[in-house]
Amino acid sequence: MSLTDKVQQDMVAAMKSREADRLSTLRMMKSALKNKEIDKRAPLTDAEAEQVLVTMVKQRRDSIEQFTKGNRMDLVEKEAAEIPIIESYLPKSASPDDIRSNVEAVIAEMSAAGSRPTPRDMGSVMKAVQSKFQAAGLRADGKQVSEQVKAALAQS
Repeated sequence: MSLTDKVQQDMVAAMKSREADRLSTLRMMKSALKNKEIDKRAPLTDAEAEQVLVTMVKQRRDSIEQFTKGNRMDLVEKEAAEIPIIESYLPKSASPDDIRSNVEAVIAEMSAAGSRPTPRDMGSVMKAVQSKFQAAGLRADGKQVSEQVKAALAQS
């Protein structure tokens, strides 16, 4: 079952069980997925659907930060409640320790294949680390991976 179909099925279940907050979030997710599908003019793959949901989670986190600065705790609570619902449709997120160990492993592999990567090689290291996470069925926040790669390459 595709991710889009699962969202639709869960939306119907939320309607039947009268879960208003969950239903609202699922409708938002379905709308975002449908908009992306319309922009693409073709059905979304699961990877593209996951990317849409990752973007939604990032937007919620940015909103929480802005609402906190604006002292709007009612909106912070609403956005914070939506994040776990959206994340339940995404692959497991990698922990900071997983990110660190994978960055170190990729740098070690690249060093064994030739010379140790320098800060100029950050793009190729990032790409290798992200592909390693994808192969493992995990997702890693690009910002966290970038910070870890910068720190590891700066030590050289």
